[in-house]
Amino acid sequence: MSLHSGESREDYLEAILVLKEKKGMVRSIDVATHMGFTKASVSRAMSLLREAQLVTVDKEGWIQLTPAGQALAEQVYDRHTTLTRFLVDLGVEQATAEADACRIEHVIAPETFEKIKDWVRQH
Repeated sequence: MSLHSGESREDYLEAILVLKEKKGMVRSIDVATHMGFTKASVSRAMSLLREAQLVTVDKEGWIQLTPAGQALAEQVYDRHTTLTRFLVDLGVEQATAEADACRIEHVIAPETFEKIKDWVRQH
C-alpha cells in the first residue's frame, strides 16, 4: 500500500493510535505485524509520515503521533468505530462491518458521516 494515498496515510495513523492504546508504546515492527506489511514497507511509510510531520520516531524506534497526527488518527478512528457500529446495528456481521467500515471511512462525505453519527447516538 502506497503512502501517496490519503487512505494509506489514514490507515497507518489509525493503526499507530490503536496500538498505542493497547501497548502504550509502538515500534515499526508492531505496525507491520498489525497491518500485515513488511518492516521495510512500514519503515518507508514512517519516513513519509515524519516528512508530513504526523509522527516522530526516536533513536530507539519508538513512534509517537504529533498533535496533527493524533488529531487525524482520532478522526479516522471515530469514523471507523461509528461506521462499524452503524453497520452492526443494521444486522451486518461484525467482521464484515469492520472491513466495510475501513473502506467507507476514507470516502464518506462529512455530512453523511455526521448524519450516521447522530443516528448511532440516538440508537
